[in-house]
Amino acid sequence: MINKSINNCLILSIVLLFACCSGVKSQSVKSSDAQTSRPNIIVVMTDDMGYADVGFNGSKDIITPEIDKLANGGTICTSAYVAHSFCGPSRAALLTGRYPHEFGSQFNLPANSEESVGEGIPLSEKFLSSVLQESGYRTGVIGKWHLGAVEGYEPKDRGFDDFYGFLGGGHNYFPEDYVTKYNQQKAAGNKHIWEYLTPLQRNGVEVEEDEYLTDELSDDAVRFVSDSSKNDKPFFLYLAYNAPHTPLEAKEDDMQKFDHIKDKARRTYAAMVYAVDRGVGELVAALKATNQYDNTLIVFLSDNGGRTDQGANNYPLKGVKGDTYEGGFRVPMFFHWPNKIPAGKKFDYPVTALDFYPTFASIANAKIPQDKQLDGKNILNDLVKGENPRKGEMIFAMRHRNGFSDVGVREDEWKATKAYNSPWKLYNINKDMGETTDLSKQNPEQLKSMVLGAQMWSKKHTEPRWFDPESLREIWKEKKMGEFINTFKISN
Repeated sequence: MINKSINNCLILSIVLLFACCSGVKSQSVKSSDAQTSRPNIIVVMTDDMGYADVGFNGSKDIITPEIDKLANGGTICTSAYVAHSFCGPSRAALLTGRYPHEFGSQFNLPANSEESVGEGIPLSEKFLSSVLQESGYRTGVIGKWHLGAVEGYEPKDRGFDDFYGFLGGGHNYFPEDYVTKYNQQKAAGNKHIWEYLTPLQRNGVEVEEDEYLTDELSDDAVRFVSDSSKNDKPFFLYLAYNAPHTPLEAKEDDMQKFDHIKDKARRTYAAMVYAVDRGVGELVAALKATNQYDNTLIVFLSDNGGRTDQGANNYPLKGVKGDTYEGGFRVPMFFHWPNKIPAGKKFDYPVTALDFYPTFASIANAKIPQDKQLDGKNILNDLVKGENPRKGEMIFAMRHRNGFSDVGVREDEWKATKAYNSPWKLYNINKDMGETTDLSKQNPEQLKSMVLGAQMWSKKHTEPRWFDPESLREIWKEKKMGEFINTFKISN
Protein backbone atom coordinates (compact mmCIF):
# COMPACT_ATOMS: atom_id res chain seq x y z
CA MET A 1 0.00 0.00 0.00
CA ILE A 2 0.96 3.66 -0.30
CA ASN A 3 -0.15 6.48 1.95
CA LYS A 4 -2.63 8.96 0.53
CA SER A 5 -0.74 11.69 -1.25
CA ILE A 6 -3.22 14.35 -0.22
CA ASN A 7 -4.01 15.61 3.24
CA ASN A 8 -7.81 15.84 3.24
CA CYS A 9 -7.98 18.34 6.06
CA LEU A 10 -5.57 20.63 4.23
CA ILE A 11 -7.67 20.45 1.06
CA LEU A 12 -10.84 21.40 2.90
CA SER A 13 -9.09 24.26 4.67
CA ILE A 14 -7.80 25.63 1.38
CA VAL A 15 -11.26 25.31 -0.20
CA LEU A 16 -12.88 27.20 2.65
CA LEU A 17 -10.17 29.83 2.52
CA PHE A 18 -10.86 30.43 -1.17
CA ALA A 19 -14.59 30.52 -0.47
CA CYS A 20 -14.10 33.26 2.08
CA CYS A 21 -11.93 35.32 -0.25
CA SER A 22 -14.85 36.24 -2.48
CA GLY A 23 -13.08 39.34 -3.70
CA VAL A 24 -10.38 37.32 -5.41
CA LYS A 25 -11.28 35.63 -8.67
CA SER A 26 -10.00 32.12 -9.34
CA GLN A 27 -7.27 32.12 -11.96
CA SER A 28 -8.20 28.65 -13.13
CA VAL A 29 -11.71 29.41 -14.38
CA LYS A 30 -12.48 32.88 -15.62
CA SER A 31 -15.88 34.17 -14.53
CA SER A 32 -16.58 35.35 -18.07
CA ASP A 33 -16.02 31.82 -19.33
CA ALA A 34 -18.46 30.29 -16.84
CA GLN A 35 -21.53 31.23 -18.86
CA THR A 36 -20.15 30.33 -22.30
CA SER A 37 -17.98 27.24 -21.87
CA ARG A 38 -19.26 23.69 -21.82
CA PRO A 39 -20.51 22.84 -18.34
CA ASN A 40 -19.01 20.48 -15.84
CA ILE A 41 -21.29 17.51 -15.14
CA ILE A 42 -21.57 15.77 -11.78
CA VAL A 43 -23.68 12.70 -11.04
CA VAL A 44 -24.10 12.01 -7.33
CA MET A 45 -25.49 8.51 -6.84
CA THR A 46 -26.40 6.98 -3.51
CA ASP A 47 -26.81 3.25 -2.94
CA ASP A 48 -30.13 1.71 -1.86
CA MET A 49 -31.61 5.02 -0.72
CA GLY A 50 -35.36 5.01 -0.17
CA TYR A 51 -37.68 7.34 -2.07
CA ALA A 52 -38.60 9.24 1.12
CA ASP A 53 -35.14 9.37 2.69
CA VAL A 54 -34.26 12.92 1.68
CA GLY A 55 -35.94 16.11 2.80
CA PHE A 56 -36.90 17.21 -0.72
CA ASN A 57 -38.93 14.00 -1.11
CA GLY A 58 -40.72 14.29 2.20
CA SER A 59 -38.44 12.78 4.85
CA LYS A 60 -39.71 13.61 8.33
CA ASP A 61 -36.93 12.12 10.44
CA ILE A 62 -33.77 12.31 8.28
CA ILE A 63 -32.41 15.79 7.69
CA THR A 64 -30.53 16.49 4.45
CA PRO A 65 -30.05 20.29 4.38
CA GLU A 66 -27.25 20.41 1.81
CA ILE A 67 -28.94 18.06 -0.64
CA ASP A 68 -32.23 19.92 -0.17
CA LYS A 69 -30.61 23.28 -0.99
CA LEU A 70 -29.53 21.90 -4.35
CA ALA A 71 -32.85 20.18 -4.98
CA ASN A 72 -34.87 23.30 -4.19
CA GLY A 73 -32.49 25.38 -6.28
CA GLY A 74 -33.13 23.11 -9.24
CA THR A 75 -35.86 20.88 -10.62
CA ILE A 76 -37.04 17.85 -8.65
CA CYS A 77 -38.09 14.87 -10.76
CA THR A 78 -40.95 13.21 -8.91
CA SER A 79 -41.37 10.37 -11.44
CA ALA A 80 -37.75 9.41 -11.87
CA TYR A 81 -36.77 5.83 -12.61
CA VAL A 82 -33.68 3.70 -13.00
CA ALA A 83 -33.47 0.83 -15.48
CA HIS A 84 -33.20 -1.94 -12.91
CA SER A 85 -34.18 -2.45 -9.32
CA PHE A 86 -30.75 -3.37 -8.00
CA CYS A 87 -27.18 -2.12 -8.05
CA GLY A 88 -25.01 -3.40 -10.88
CA PRO A 89 -27.54 -3.45 -13.74
CA SER A 90 -28.80 0.00 -12.76
CA ARG A 91 -25.27 1.44 -12.94
CA ALA A 92 -24.56 -0.37 -16.19
CA ALA A 93 -27.67 1.22 -17.69
CA LEU A 94 -26.65 4.71 -16.60
CA LEU A 95 -23.22 4.49 -18.22
CA THR A 96 -24.23 2.59 -21.37
CA GLY A 97 -27.57 4.31 -22.01
CA ARG A 98 -29.17 0.90 -22.58
CA TYR A 99 -31.24 -1.56 -20.62
CA PRO A 100 -28.76 -4.09 -19.19
CA HIS A 101 -30.98 -6.97 -20.32
CA GLU A 102 -30.01 -6.12 -23.91
CA PHE A 103 -26.34 -7.01 -23.42
CA GLY A 104 -26.53 -9.80 -20.86
CA SER A 105 -25.94 -7.79 -17.67
CA GLN A 106 -29.35 -8.19 -16.05
CA PHE A 107 -27.85 -9.70 -12.88
CA ASN A 108 -25.38 -8.18 -10.44
CA LEU A 109 -21.80 -9.20 -10.92
CA PRO A 110 -21.32 -11.66 -8.04
CA ALA A 111 -19.04 -10.85 -5.12
CA ASN A 112 -15.33 -11.29 -5.92
CA SER A 113 -16.28 -11.48 -9.58
CA GLU A 114 -12.64 -11.28 -10.63
CA GLU A 115 -12.40 -14.90 -9.48
CA SER A 116 -15.80 -16.28 -10.52
CA VAL A 117 -16.60 -14.33 -13.70
CA GLY A 118 -13.43 -12.72 -15.01
CA GLU A 119 -15.19 -10.07 -17.07
CA GLY A 120 -17.51 -7.08 -16.78
CA ILE A 121 -19.91 -5.01 -18.84
CA PRO A 122 -19.28 -6.01 -22.48
CA LEU A 123 -16.63 -3.93 -24.19
CA SER A 124 -18.96 -3.56 -27.17
CA GLU A 125 -20.89 -1.05 -25.06
CA LYS A 126 -19.24 2.36 -25.23
CA PHE A 127 -19.64 4.15 -21.90
CA LEU A 128 -20.88 7.71 -21.54
CA SER A 129 -17.56 8.50 -19.89
CA SER A 130 -15.68 7.49 -23.05
CA VAL A 131 -17.84 9.73 -25.21
CA LEU A 132 -17.26 12.68 -22.87
CA GLN A 133 -13.55 11.92 -22.55
CA GLU A 134 -13.16 11.88 -26.33
CA SER A 135 -14.94 15.21 -26.54
CA GLY A 136 -12.37 16.83 -24.26
CA TYR A 137 -13.75 16.27 -20.76
CA ARG A 138 -11.62 15.32 -17.77
CA THR A 139 -13.41 12.30 -16.35
CA GLY A 140 -13.42 10.87 -12.84
CA VAL A 141 -15.25 8.19 -10.89
CA ILE A 142 -15.17 8.02 -7.10
CA GLY A 143 -16.65 5.24 -4.98
CA LYS A 144 -18.44 2.10 -6.09
CA TRP A 145 -17.75 0.63 -9.54
CA HIS A 146 -19.39 -2.84 -9.73
CA LEU A 147 -19.02 -3.01 -13.51
CA GLY A 148 -15.96 -5.24 -13.85
CA ALA A 149 -13.05 -5.98 -11.51
CA VAL A 150 -10.46 -7.32 -13.96
CA GLU A 151 -8.05 -5.79 -16.44
CA GLY A 152 -9.89 -4.48 -19.48
CA TYR A 153 -13.10 -3.71 -17.59
CA GLU A 154 -11.88 -1.27 -14.94
CA PRO A 155 -12.63 2.47 -14.93
CA LYS A 156 -9.43 3.35 -16.81
CA ASP A 157 -10.58 1.03 -19.59
CA ARG A 158 -14.03 2.61 -19.81
CA GLY A 159 -13.25 6.29 -20.32
CA PHE A 160 -12.28 7.48 -16.85
CA ASP A 161 -9.05 9.41 -16.35
CA ASP A 162 -9.20 9.19 -12.57
CA PHE A 163 -10.55 6.50 -10.24
CA TYR A 164 -10.64 6.29 -6.47
CA GLY A 165 -12.75 3.68 -4.75
CA PHE A 166 -13.46 -0.03 -4.93
CA LEU A 167 -14.25 -2.29 -7.85
CA GLY A 168 -16.77 -4.63 -6.22
CA GLY A 169 -20.38 -4.32 -5.18
CA GLY A 170 -19.92 -3.04 -1.64
CA HIS A 171 -17.55 -2.21 1.17
CA ASN A 172 -17.31 -1.84 4.92
CA TYR A 173 -17.06 1.72 6.25
CA PHE A 174 -14.54 1.89 9.11
CA PRO A 175 -10.92 1.32 8.03
CA GLU A 176 -9.80 0.54 11.58
CA ASP A 177 -12.05 -2.50 11.27
CA TYR A 178 -11.78 -3.67 7.67
CA VAL A 179 -8.06 -2.99 7.25
CA THR A 180 -7.32 -5.08 10.33
CA LYS A 181 -9.46 -7.95 9.08
CA TYR A 182 -7.96 -7.74 5.62
CA ASN A 183 -4.40 -7.83 6.94
CA GLN A 184 -5.21 -10.74 9.25
CA GLN A 185 -6.65 -12.78 6.42
CA LYS A 186 -3.82 -11.88 4.10
CA ALA A 187 -1.25 -12.89 6.72
CA ALA A 188 -3.06 -16.20 7.14
CA GLY A 189 -2.63 -16.87 3.43
CA ASN A 190 -6.29 -16.49 2.48
CA LYS A 191 -6.43 -15.80 -1.25
CA HIS A 192 -10.19 -15.33 -1.32
CA ILE A 193 -10.75 -12.31 0.91
CA TRP A 194 -14.27 -10.86 0.97
CA GLU A 195 -14.33 -7.81 -1.33
CA TYR A 196 -15.94 -5.63 1.35
CA LEU A 197 -12.62 -5.75 3.24
CA THR A 198 -10.17 -5.08 0.43
CA PRO A 199 -8.16 -1.84 0.26
CA LEU A 200 -9.48 1.07 -1.76
CA GLN A 201 -7.42 1.92 -4.80
CA ARG A 202 -6.41 4.98 -6.76
CA ASN A 203 -5.94 4.17 -10.42
CA GLY A 204 -4.90 0.59 -9.76
CA VAL A 205 -2.71 1.24 -6.72
CA GLU A 206 -3.91 0.21 -3.27
CA VAL A 207 -4.33 3.12 -0.87
CA GLU A 208 -4.12 3.19 2.90
CA GLU A 209 -7.28 4.82 4.23
CA ASP A 210 -7.86 6.40 7.62
CA GLU A 211 -11.36 7.90 7.43
CA TYR A 212 -14.94 6.72 7.51
CA LEU A 213 -15.64 5.59 3.94
CA THR A 214 -18.30 8.17 3.04
CA ASP A 215 -16.09 11.00 4.28
CA GLU A 216 -13.16 9.50 2.39
CA LEU A 217 -15.11 9.59 -0.87
CA SER A 218 -16.39 13.11 -0.22
CA ASP A 219 -12.86 14.35 0.44
CA ASP A 220 -11.69 12.86 -2.82
CA ALA A 221 -14.53 14.55 -4.68
CA VAL A 222 -13.26 17.86 -3.27
CA ARG A 223 -9.77 16.95 -4.47
CA PHE A 224 -11.05 16.13 -7.97
CA VAL A 225 -12.97 19.40 -8.24
CA SER A 226 -9.99 21.40 -6.98
CA ASP A 227 -7.59 19.67 -9.36
CA SER A 228 -9.99 20.15 -12.26
CA SER A 229 -10.12 23.89 -11.63
CA LYS A 230 -6.46 24.04 -12.69
CA ASN A 231 -7.28 22.34 -15.97
CA ASP A 232 -8.64 23.99 -19.10
CA LYS A 233 -10.98 21.06 -19.69
CA PRO A 234 -14.51 20.81 -18.32
CA PHE A 235 -15.01 17.74 -16.14
CA PHE A 236 -17.40 14.85 -15.66
CA LEU A 237 -17.51 13.41 -12.16
CA TYR A 238 -19.43 10.26 -11.26
CA LEU A 239 -19.56 10.28 -7.45
CA ALA A 240 -20.95 6.87 -6.55
CA TYR A 241 -21.41 6.66 -2.79
CA ASN A 242 -21.69 3.26 -1.11
CA ALA A 243 -24.03 4.69 1.53
CA PRO A 244 -26.57 3.87 2.78
CA HIS A 245 -25.99 0.33 1.50
CA THR A 246 -25.34 -2.33 4.12
CA PRO A 247 -23.49 -2.99 6.34
CA LEU A 248 -25.22 -0.38 8.48
CA GLU A 249 -22.22 1.45 9.94
CA ALA A 250 -22.24 5.11 10.99
CA LYS A 251 -20.09 7.53 12.96
CA GLU A 252 -21.09 8.03 16.56
CA ASP A 253 -21.26 11.83 16.16
CA ASP A 254 -23.70 11.41 13.29
CA MET A 255 -25.73 8.84 15.22
CA GLN A 256 -26.23 11.33 18.06
CA LYS A 257 -28.01 13.72 15.71
CA PHE A 258 -30.76 11.14 15.33
CA ASP A 259 -31.37 10.16 18.94
CA HIS A 260 -35.07 10.81 18.32
CA ILE A 261 -35.20 7.73 16.08
CA LYS A 262 -35.75 4.74 18.35
CA ASP A 263 -35.22 1.97 15.80
CA LYS A 264 -31.46 1.31 15.70
CA ALA A 265 -31.36 0.29 12.04
CA ARG A 266 -33.27 3.40 11.00
CA ARG A 267 -31.09 5.59 13.25
CA THR A 268 -27.88 4.16 11.79
CA TYR A 269 -29.26 4.47 8.27
CA ALA A 270 -30.20 8.10 8.93
CA ALA A 271 -26.68 8.87 10.12
CA MET A 272 -25.26 7.28 6.97
CA VAL A 273 -27.48 9.47 4.78
CA TYR A 274 -26.45 12.51 6.82
CA ALA A 275 -22.79 11.76 6.09
CA VAL A 276 -23.60 11.82 2.37
CA ASP A 277 -25.38 15.14 2.86
CA ARG A 278 -22.30 16.56 4.57
CA GLY A 279 -20.18 15.44 1.62
CA VAL A 280 -22.52 17.07 -0.89
CA GLY A 281 -22.14 20.32 1.06
CA GLU A 282 -18.35 20.04 0.86
CA LEU A 283 -18.55 19.35 -2.87
CA VAL A 284 -20.67 22.46 -3.42
CA ALA A 285 -18.25 24.52 -1.32
CA ALA A 286 -15.38 23.33 -3.51
CA LEU A 287 -17.25 24.26 -6.67
CA LYS A 288 -17.96 27.72 -5.35
CA ALA A 289 -14.42 28.23 -4.08
CA THR A 290 -12.99 27.41 -7.50
CA ASN A 291 -15.57 29.49 -9.38
CA GLN A 292 -17.09 26.45 -11.08
CA TYR A 293 -20.49 26.27 -9.38
CA ASP A 294 -22.52 28.32 -11.86
CA ASN A 295 -21.26 26.28 -14.80
CA THR A 296 -21.84 22.85 -13.29
CA LEU A 297 -24.81 20.56 -13.81
CA ILE A 298 -25.41 18.39 -10.75
CA VAL A 299 -27.74 15.41 -10.94
CA PHE A 300 -28.60 13.47 -7.79
CA LEU A 301 -30.28 10.05 -7.60
CA SER A 302 -30.26 6.63 -5.97
CA ASP A 303 -29.31 3.51 -7.90
CA ASN A 304 -32.56 1.79 -6.91
CA GLY A 305 -35.16 1.71 -4.15
CA GLY A 306 -34.41 1.18 -0.48
CA ARG A 307 -34.47 -1.89 1.72
CA THR A 308 -37.10 -1.30 4.37
CA ASP A 309 -35.67 -4.20 6.36
CA GLN A 310 -32.42 -2.22 6.60
CA GLY A 311 -33.70 1.17 7.66
CA ALA A 312 -34.99 2.65 4.40
CA ASN A 313 -38.35 4.32 3.77
CA ASN A 314 -39.94 4.22 0.31
CA TYR A 315 -43.20 5.93 1.29
CA PRO A 316 -45.66 6.34 -0.38
CA LEU A 317 -44.42 3.75 -2.84
CA LYS A 318 -45.14 0.04 -2.66
CA GLY A 319 -42.25 -2.40 -2.73
CA VAL A 320 -38.54 -2.42 -2.02
CA LYS A 321 -35.18 -2.82 -3.70
CA GLY A 322 -35.42 -5.63 -6.24
CA ASP A 323 -39.13 -5.15 -6.96
CA THR A 324 -40.91 -3.96 -10.07
CA TYR A 325 -43.36 -2.19 -7.82
CA GLU A 326 -42.57 1.54 -7.76
CA GLY A 327 -40.51 1.16 -4.58
CA GLY A 328 -37.97 -0.94 -6.43
CA PHE A 329 -36.97 1.36 -9.28
CA ARG A 330 -38.57 4.79 -8.73
CA VAL A 331 -35.97 6.96 -7.03
CA PRO A 332 -35.30 10.43 -5.64
CA MET A 333 -33.74 12.63 -8.34
CA PHE A 334 -33.10 16.28 -9.17
CA PHE A 335 -31.25 18.39 -11.76
CA HIS A 336 -29.43 21.54 -10.62
CA TRP A 337 -27.75 23.99 -13.02
CA PRO A 338 -27.92 27.70 -12.17
CA ASN A 339 -29.63 29.83 -14.82
CA LYS A 340 -30.15 26.80 -17.04
CA ILE A 341 -32.45 24.44 -15.12
CA PRO A 342 -35.52 26.10 -13.52
CA ALA A 343 -35.20 26.57 -9.78
CA GLY A 344 -37.90 25.64 -7.29
CA LYS A 345 -39.78 23.46 -9.76
CA LYS A 346 -41.13 19.92 -9.73
CA PHE A 347 -41.19 17.83 -12.88
CA ASP A 348 -43.86 15.14 -12.69
CA TYR A 349 -43.43 13.43 -16.06
CA PRO A 350 -41.53 10.13 -16.29
CA VAL A 351 -37.77 10.35 -16.77
CA THR A 352 -35.13 7.64 -16.48
CA ALA A 353 -31.41 7.38 -15.83
CA LEU A 354 -31.21 6.05 -19.40
CA ASP A 355 -31.77 9.65 -20.45
CA PHE A 356 -28.46 10.78 -18.96
CA TYR A 357 -26.32 9.48 -21.83
CA PRO A 358 -27.98 11.42 -24.70
CA THR A 359 -28.72 14.44 -22.50
CA PHE A 360 -25.19 14.84 -21.18
CA ALA A 361 -23.66 14.17 -24.60
CA SER A 362 -25.82 16.92 -26.08
CA ILE A 363 -24.93 19.37 -23.31
CA ALA A 364 -21.24 18.57 -23.80
CA ASN A 365 -21.41 18.79 -27.60
CA ALA A 366 -20.00 15.27 -27.60
CA LYS A 367 -20.26 12.96 -30.58
CA ILE A 368 -22.16 9.72 -30.04
CA PRO A 369 -21.05 6.95 -32.44
CA GLN A 370 -23.59 6.37 -35.20
CA ASP A 371 -23.89 2.69 -34.35
CA LYS A 372 -24.41 3.32 -30.63
CA GLN A 373 -27.81 2.08 -29.51
CA LEU A 374 -29.54 4.15 -26.83
CA ASP A 375 -32.78 3.53 -24.96
CA GLY A 376 -33.13 6.99 -23.43
CA LYS A 377 -33.54 10.44 -24.93
CA ASN A 378 -32.29 13.99 -24.54
CA ILE A 379 -34.72 15.47 -22.00
CA LEU A 380 -33.08 18.85 -21.37
CA ASN A 381 -35.49 21.03 -23.35
CA ASP A 382 -38.55 19.26 -21.97
CA LEU A 383 -37.17 19.52 -18.45
CA VAL A 384 -36.68 23.25 -18.88
CA LYS A 385 -40.10 23.78 -20.47
CA GLY A 386 -41.97 21.45 -18.13
CA GLU A 387 -43.21 19.26 -20.97
CA ASN A 388 -43.56 15.48 -21.22
CA PRO A 389 -40.46 14.13 -22.99
CA ARG A 390 -42.03 10.75 -23.83
CA LYS A 391 -45.80 11.14 -24.25
CA GLY A 392 -47.24 7.77 -25.22
CA GLU A 393 -43.87 6.04 -24.80
CA MET A 394 -43.04 3.32 -22.29
CA ILE A 395 -40.18 2.67 -19.92
CA PHE A 396 -39.55 -0.76 -18.44
CA ALA A 397 -38.09 -2.72 -15.57
CA MET A 398 -37.59 -6.47 -15.30
CA ARG A 399 -36.20 -8.53 -12.45
CA HIS A 400 -35.60 -12.29 -12.75
CA ARG A 401 -36.47 -14.36 -9.71
CA ASN A 402 -36.44 -18.05 -8.86
CA GLY A 403 -38.06 -19.43 -12.01
CA PHE A 404 -40.11 -16.40 -13.09
CA SER A 405 -39.71 -12.73 -14.00
CA ASP A 406 -41.28 -9.58 -12.58
CA VAL A 407 -42.02 -6.67 -14.92
CA GLY A 408 -42.92 -3.02 -14.50
CA VAL A 409 -44.09 -0.69 -17.30
CA ARG A 410 -44.72 3.06 -17.08
CA GLU A 411 -46.57 5.03 -19.77
CA ASP A 412 -47.78 8.56 -19.00
CA GLU A 413 -50.19 8.28 -16.04
CA TRP A 414 -50.35 4.47 -16.24
CA LYS A 415 -48.29 1.78 -14.51
CA ALA A 416 -48.61 -1.94 -15.30
CA THR A 417 -47.06 -4.32 -12.79
CA LYS A 418 -46.43 -8.05 -12.67
CA ALA A 419 -44.77 -9.04 -9.41
CA TYR A 420 -44.10 -12.18 -7.41
CA ASN A 421 -45.84 -14.40 -9.98
CA SER A 422 -49.13 -12.59 -9.49
CA PRO A 423 -51.37 -11.54 -12.41
CA TRP A 424 -50.75 -8.32 -14.27
CA LYS A 425 -52.33 -5.26 -12.65
CA LEU A 426 -52.86 -1.71 -13.86
CA TYR A 427 -52.72 1.50 -11.85
CA ASN A 428 -53.24 5.19 -12.47
CA ILE A 429 -49.91 5.97 -10.90
CA ASN A 430 -50.45 9.73 -10.81
CA LYS A 431 -53.42 9.26 -8.50
CA ASP A 432 -52.27 6.03 -6.84
CA MET A 433 -48.50 6.09 -6.21
CA GLY A 434 -48.88 3.24 -3.74
CA GLU A 435 -50.32 0.85 -6.36
CA THR A 436 -53.35 0.02 -4.23
CA THR A 437 -56.26 0.01 -6.72
CA ASP A 438 -56.11 -2.30 -9.73
CA LEU A 439 -57.86 -0.73 -12.75
CA SER A 440 -57.14 -3.49 -15.26
CA LYS A 441 -60.80 -4.59 -15.53
CA GLN A 442 -61.93 -1.05 -16.29
CA ASN A 443 -59.11 -0.45 -18.79
CA PRO A 444 -58.32 -3.79 -20.46
CA GLU A 445 -57.03 -2.28 -23.70
CA GLN A 446 -54.60 -0.03 -21.86
CA LEU A 447 -53.17 -3.00 -19.98
CA LYS A 448 -53.03 -5.12 -23.13
CA SER A 449 -51.11 -2.40 -24.97
CA MET A 450 -48.56 -2.02 -22.17
CA VAL A 451 -48.00 -5.74 -21.74
CA LEU A 452 -47.51 -6.06 -25.50
CA GLY A 453 -44.99 -3.24 -25.35
CA ALA A 454 -43.05 -5.06 -22.64
CA GLN A 455 -43.17 -8.28 -24.63
CA MET A 456 -41.76 -6.56 -27.71
CA TRP A 457 -39.03 -5.05 -25.54
CA SER A 458 -38.14 -8.51 -24.18
CA LYS A 459 -37.32 -9.70 -27.69
CA LYS A 460 -34.24 -7.46 -27.56
CA HIS A 461 -32.90 -9.27 -24.50
CA THR A 462 -29.88 -11.56 -24.59
CA GLU A 463 -28.87 -14.47 -22.39
CA PRO A 464 -27.29 -13.43 -19.07
CA ARG A 465 -23.49 -13.40 -19.12
CA TRP A 466 -23.42 -14.26 -15.41
CA PHE A 467 -25.84 -15.09 -12.61
CA ASP A 468 -26.14 -13.92 -9.02
CA PRO A 469 -26.57 -16.18 -7.19
CA GLU A 470 -24.91 -18.80 -9.39
CA SER A 471 -27.67 -21.30 -8.50
CA LEU A 472 -30.01 -19.38 -10.83
CA ARG A 473 -28.07 -20.59 -13.87
CA GLU A 474 -29.60 -24.06 -13.75
CA ILE A 475 -33.03 -22.69 -12.91
CA TRP A 476 -32.78 -20.34 -15.89
CA LYS A 477 -32.16 -23.31 -18.19
CA GLU A 478 -34.61 -25.69 -16.55
CA LYS A 479 -37.50 -23.22 -16.52
CA LYS A 480 -36.60 -21.78 -19.96
CA MET A 481 -36.79 -18.34 -18.39
CA GLY A 482 -35.34 -16.62 -21.45
CA GLU A 483 -38.45 -17.61 -23.40
CA PHE A 484 -40.78 -15.75 -20.99
CA ILE A 485 -43.38 -18.49 -21.41
CA ASN A 486 -45.93 -17.13 -18.92
CA THR A 487 -44.59 -13.65 -18.31
CA PHE A 488 -46.81 -11.77 -20.75
CA LYS A 489 -50.06 -13.68 -20.30
CA ILE A 490 -52.94 -11.59 -18.99
CA SER A 491 -55.43 -13.33 -16.72
CA ASN A 492 -59.10 -12.96 -17.58
